[in-house]
Amino acid sequence: MSFCKDCIQGVRHEGEPSGILETIADVACYVATPTVDYSKDKVILLLPDAYGIELINAQLLADDFAKNGFKVVAIDYFNGDGLPADRVLNDKTFDFRGWLATHDAEATRPPLDRVIAALKVEGVTKFGATGYCFGGRYTFDLAFDNIIQCAVVSHPSLLNLPDDLETYFAQAKAPLLINSCENDRLFPAEAQAKADELFGNGKFAPGYRREYFPGCTHGFAVRGDLSDPLVKAGKEGSFMASVEFFLEYL
Repeated sequence: MSFCKDCIQGVRHEGEPSGILETIADVACYVATPTVDYSKDKVILLLPDAYGIELINAQLLADDFAKNGFKVVAIDYFNGDGLPADRVLNDKTFDFRGWLATHDAEATRPPLDRVIAALKVEGVTKFGATGYCFGGRYTFDLAFDNIIQCAVVSHPSLLNLPDDLETYFAQAKAPLLINSCENDRLFPAEAQAKADELFGNGKFAPGYRREYFPGCTHGFAVRGDLSDPLVKAGKEGSFMASVEFFLEYL
């Protein structure tokens, strides 16, 4: 399992978040709620990259999912210690591996589980998950445990390939969408082809789709440079593919 330089590079997006910061089970969360009637028993878990829920990009994504009729809970599983965007974005001297060593599963999985348990008490019975980079790992893990009913990953990292793809096929029941791209050392062309081989052509009964965005690099779906037409198309295309997938399967 590994990360690459593109896990911490990128562009801060512009906009005014419309959701709220809320504490759920002693965990900080960013919650975006539709302004129209919606299914109260469904929630999309937005599982962020290493910048966590404080990066406005993640908040704006949550808001956009809410505009499409889903309540979204973005979870701070970094316990208030996500990468500081003001200091880290495009800072090649930052000790990312040192930070990662203190944010392993032992530290970051328990907050995720507590939030899910609290949401179940509130009446949520169906969970979707959309995981970006770091969050892709947890999307797979939640699917392995059959906690979620629909899984979306965009440029996932920390996966053991091809083992995790094979485990997903054998063990998970959640339909899977993979938003992939041209330049991604952590989910490269070989992994993309392996996913299609395992899941494609109707082989994975719950449902499978993979989108591919040329000219894009790992991180495009959440931190892409929107001044680049190809990256903008990838960011917007991956979002719309995710919405359509949740509408179909969640």
